[in-house]
Amino acid sequence: MTTQISTYAEFWPFYLREHAAPLTRRLHALGTGLGLLLLLWALLLGPWWLIFLGLVAGYGFAWVSHLVVERNRPASFRHPWWSLISDFRMAGLMVTGRLDAELRKAGVTT
Repeated sequence: MTTQISTYAEFWPFYLREHAAPLTRRLHALGTGLGLLLLLWALLLGPWWLIFLGLVAGYGFAWVSHLVVERNRPASFRHPWWSLISDFRMAGLMVTGRLDAELRKAGVTT
């Protein structure tokens, strides 16, 4: 990041610009969904090591997409909590069909 981000309101548009490629967003959603399923499975049925596998799935898909598709550094390295919140927010907006409007506001062409 070239500028200091001090609020979540500043972070959100930055986050969206760092996820400009549709494939990056799809891989994030896949990792988030798989990670949540594994977490729920582990909590409800076990075994507990599935929690670790859920974290690997969630972050693995995201980080690979940044390295291979976007060729940038994941925002979670500097802002882990805001990045986690934004990942769920982005996935929710994708599911409800409202992500394109947010991307346009952030200056990302869809």
